[in-house]
Amino acid sequence: MVVAANSVGVSDTTEPSPSDASLRGLDAVNLLLAGALSGFGPFVAVFLAEQDWTQQNIGFVLTAAGFAGLLTQLPAGQLLDTIRSKRIVVALGATMVAAAALIIACWPSFPLVLTALVLQAITGGFLGLAIAAISLGLVGHAALGERLGRNQRFASTGGVVAAGLMGLIGYFLSYRAIFLAAAALVLPLLFALGRIQPSDIHFGRACGVPDHRGPSAPPRARHRNLWKNRSLLIFAGCVFLFQMANASMLPLAGEALVYGRVSLSSLIVSALIIVPQVIVALMAPWAGRRAKLGRRPLLLVGFAALPVRALLFAWTTDPMILIAAQVLDGVSGTMLGVLTTLIVADLTKGTGRFNLAQGFVGTISGVGASLSTTLSSLVASSLGHAAGFLGIAAVALAAVLLLWFLMPETNPSNGNER
Repeated sequence: MVVAANSVGVSDTTEPSPSDASLRGLDAVNLLLAGALSGFGPFVAVFLAEQDWTQQNIGFVLTAAGFAGLLTQLPAGQLLDTIRSKRIVVALGATMVAAAALIIACWPSFPLVLTALVLQAITGGFLGLAIAAISLGLVGHAALGERLGRNQRFASTGGVVAAGLMGLIGYFLSYRAIFLAAAALVLPLLFALGRIQPSDIHFGRACGVPDHRGPSAPPRARHRNLWKNRSLLIFAGCVFLFQMANASMLPLAGEALVYGRVSLSSLIVSALIIVPQVIVALMAPWAGRRAKLGRRPLLLVGFAALPVRALLFAWTTDPMILIAAQVLDGVSGTMLGVLTTLIVADLTKGTGRFNLAQGFVGTISGVGASLSTTLSSLVASSLGHAAGFLGIAAVALAAVLLLWFLMPETNPSNGNER
């Protein structure tokens, strides 16, 4: 059910023709942004522990940052539907990431680190949405799937390479140097961003109104029309359940390995993180091309891989089986990474609310992820890690069933636009 019926016409009469410089610039932005952001996450906790922070203080600043990122998704989407220059949003966001990294590296006191992490989390609410908006504005709706697949490939490659390099930097130099390296990556990122030509980013296409012309803001559907979009609400519910199951999988697996006194557990956890990223880098362009034939089959594959993976994790702690099972995580990551934005674009074409809808789905996804670790930890601490993984499998199966029975195909070329 696409909301386009209540908006202006949606025929994209002008074939997008972005320059090669703009497309290559977007490739580099995805690569370098993922690299800069990889300096945060686990490295923050390790660095702060090295600075003699208590676990309570580390947990507090990380939780506060998570909430800040969650609360900015909707305002970020609203802003991106309104503002013409998406490049300025990315430039400001990248600069804020660099500033946050420098603050953590140079002044690791509680109030400054809290400010830096909240700043970085708020920025995260903008950057992902802005990259998707730029992509849609550059290539248009018909080519968006392939472009998103390419974005995922470069982002995954950047994340894997940077995580490896930063691990070496932390080992041979210091954990402080990791954040200096993350800040330094923002300089080439800004250069790459400058290669994306502003004239190539169509204002109307970038917020879901492809036939808009002129310098004025494109017309937008009313907010209530968006919240009445049944398919969008169902899809958000599916993503909520998926993230509620998925987000706690790796932390729970890491705990099981440590408590089971499995040798080389740190290296195994690293492999569990890297394998899915490699699969995403390999599969994402194919998924983007294949999505032209239909979104729903690929989405079902991505969702169905999660309960299978959870059952494998419940069954064994054998490192080789767990690492092999992470191929399924790569499949899920590929499908969700490419199709989430693409389906939101399908469901909001012609409304001028593409970015707001992205922010809505991102918020629901973040809520599911936040609940995931808490609930799974409660189950695992009471009934054991196997029970925790079985609970994850049950939630993941509920997501598959909701998708199977209620979520329609959204690809407009299949004639399902209603």
